[in-house]
Order: sequence, then structure tokens, then C-alpha cells
Amino acid sequence: MRPGFDLAGKRLLVVGLARTGIATSLFAAGYGATVAATDEKPEAELAETAARLRAAGVTLALGAHDPALFLDADLIVVSPGVPARLPALEQARARGIPVWSEIELAWRFLRGKLIAITGSNGKTTTTSLVAHILQTASIPTQVGGNIGTPLLSLVEASMDTTVTVAEISSFQLETIEKFRPEIGVLLNLTPDHLDRHASFEEYAAAKMRMFENQLERDAAILNADDPEITKRMPAKPHIFWFSRQKRVATGAFVRDSQIFFRHEGMETLVARREEISMRGEHNLENVLAACAAAYLAGATPDAIAAGVKSFRGVEHRLEFVAEINGVQFYNDSKATNVDATLKALEAFSGRLIVILGGKDKGSPYTPLIEPLRQRARVALLIGAAAAKIASQLGDSVPIEYARTMEHAVELAVERAHPGDTVLLAPACSSFDQFENYEHRGRVFKELVLSRAAQAQQTHPAAGAAGAVVPKN
Repeated sequence: MRPGFDLAGKRLLVVGLARTGIATSLFAAGYGATVAATDEKPEAELAETAARLRAAGVTLALGAHDPALFLDADLIVVSPGVPARLPALEQARARGIPVWSEIELAWRFLRGKLIAITGSNGKTTTTSLVAHILQTASIPTQVGGNIGTPLLSLVEASMDTTVTVAEISSFQLETIEKFRPEIGVLLNLTPDHLDRHASFEEYAAAKMRMFENQLERDAAILNADDPEITKRMPAKPHIFWFSRQKRVATGAFVRDSQIFFRHEGMETLVARREEISMRGEHNLENVLAACAAAYLAGATPDAIAAGVKSFRGVEHRLEFVAEINGVQFYNDSKATNVDATLKALEAFSGRLIVILGGKDKGSPYTPLIEPLRQRARVALLIGAAAAKIASQLGDSVPIEYARTMEHAVELAVERAHPGDTVLLAPACSSFDQFENYEHRGRVFKELVLSRAAQAQQTHPAAGAAGAVVPKN
């Protein structure tokens, strides 16, 4: 049984009014809490949200955080974008006021089983694939968390038979208390968000909190090929591994291009490698993790195989956009850190024109030097991190400052030769020029598709000179 939480009559403060903060405010007000919400943005930027929340009885403090509000609360729920070490939060903790993330509150109300998936890269793809497999298996499934729908928004629809599949970030895990998924998945650990976490060790510790409350009957699914994970194994849960390099004692692995799940000495064929439609070895790892999670959640081998075969990937993750005059354009806007960009580069064997840049996250770009030297014709740099990227890449690859996405696409079209691939894989967050990575990806796609339409008009007959776009 989960501990639950009685919101009735509680003074609850919500910090941050993006999607998660709005959902938290409305949920808590609906359960009888006296809700106040605060955001540093002025009311002019939150007019629609403010009207909606006031109509639900929520008191708002906008334009700045009032420390007195924090000290007057029985419980504080922080949105993922709010730093956990905000001084007002530290003062509240010192007074003994609990500070939770939204997933902590939601977990206490959700019914059914929870599969929680975290890692530096691959979370959204793996979360979406697990849900797709479970739906293929006719298991009641809902998807949420950091993937776009707050977990609290899924509470009312959850049942004892429901499996909730949730993407979970380090920001969300920083402020849990008793949060405990029945199945927890850690895909990989590489430096990320070092603009917020003080060190890689702190970041890794936040990720490992996924497993700190698990019991022996719970499952932890871990990457056996990642040394940063294997040296941080959780103590309590039943550990299942996944590996694309070796057979594991318990978990998912590849042998002779087939994916097996091994448990209690029995090996079960669950999928075939050639039926994976997504590019890249990193996506093979995502599939292995998803197969393990789905199997443990009750999906049959046939359903797993069918789900893997029919899954077409996720928007903004190595997403084919169009082919223009023999040049293919791929959108990997979700490559928001260096390791994700490395994996994207490794997914292509031909010559690349790579678009890099955005808001710097504190990690070095030097790991990109050799892959770019081997694969890239030119690197087009955009955004605030452009100068830092250029200084660290040196002369490993020709560099051009594009500044904006529009100019980057224009230069890419000019520089590319037939057979090349233009790859948006920024290695940075998007917040210097865009609302989020989805916004960045959509802008890239719109610019490319506009070029494709022009090429189609210029060369209406198909062929090497024409344009090819994916069918919906």
C-alpha cells in the first residue's frame, strides 16, 4: 500500500507555473487544499494561466518569490524547472516544511503499477516504446511524467489494473521522499545538466534516487554496459540487466541478432534486431530496456515482438524529415547533451553536415572532436554556446557560424552534396532561442519542409533532383 496523503485543509505552495505547476495547483485545490502558487514571471506573461487558477480558488504571487509564502506552507511542491536549492526552499526545509516534486505527490494517489524510466539519454523513446508494447499486449496503460503529461493528470484515470509508464528526470528525483516505482529503469549515466547540478556525482546521485525506496519485490533494470551504473548498483530491488555486448545472468541481451529475456535460467525470445526501425546502437539499448520492462509488467513474448516491430520512433529523435536533391535531413533536437549527439553521429556512416549549439549546459564538447573529424563535412553553429563549441572543437572540422536555425538550414542546403545527411543534433539545450527542444525541432522541420516544397516545384518529376518527404 502507498502511504497516501490527505490534502484537505493543508496549506500547499506550488513553485513554478509551467505545465506541472498548473496540474499540481488544480489537483490540490480539487482535493480540498488551500493552494497558493508562485512564479517569477510577471502576470502579463501568465494571464491565461492566472485566470484559470484563480477560478479554481488558487492564490497567486507572480513576478517574484515571496519568502514569507514558503514559510507559511504545510507542503511545498516544486516544478522541475525550479532549482532545488532555491534559498526560500532551503529556509522552508530548515523549518521542517517538506519540499516535494510533483511525482512524489502523484505517486501517493496513483493506482496500479508504476514503471519509471530515467537516464541521461533515451528516456522518451524508451518510455514511449514500453507504453506501445503494453498497449499492443492489451494491458491498460497510460503515459506521463517528464514526457509531457504530469503524473497528477493521470491519477483520476488510474485503476488497480493500470500500468503507468513515466519518464522521470533528475530534477524530479531531487525532491522525492518515498516515491517508489515497482519497476525502475536506468538507461545510462553521462554528464548532463551540469549547469544545475554542482558535479557529475551529484547528478548521478539524483538519478540513483529512483531506487532508494524500492523493496526486494521491486525490479531495477540497469545497463550492464555502462560502467557508471555498474559501480552504483542499488541494494534492495531485484536487479535485471540489459546488454547489447554480452549475455546477462538475468535480463535482456542480444545473441545472433535476436533479443532474449533470461530469468531463472530460462531464455525467452522476445524480438529480432532486424525488425527495429530506429537507427543507432543506442536505440538497440533502448529496445532491450523496454523489452525487459514490458516482460516484467506482464507482456507476452508475442506482444513484445509485435510492439517492437510496429514502433516507429518518437518525434525529434533521429527523425527523418525530408530528402532534398539527394540530401537527407534528420531532426534530433532531443540531443540536448554531448553524449546524445555522439550517439546521433554514430548512427550515420556517410558524410554529415551537423547543426550544433544552443544554451550551454556545462559539459565539454571535446568528445565530439574525433567523430566530427571522421564523419562531418562541416559543423554549423547556432545559439549562445557557438563560441565555446568552436573553441573546443578547434580545427577538427570546418566551422561556420550560422547564428540562427534559419541561416543554418540555408547554409546546409548550400553546402550539402548528394548522398550527404544534414543532422540537427545540438548537444545543447534550446532555451536561448526556443521554448524547448520540441519548438526547436518543429522550426527545423518547417524550414526543411519549406525547402523540400520549393525543390518539388522546381523539379516536379521525382528522382535525384526532387524532394522526398515521409508519409503520415
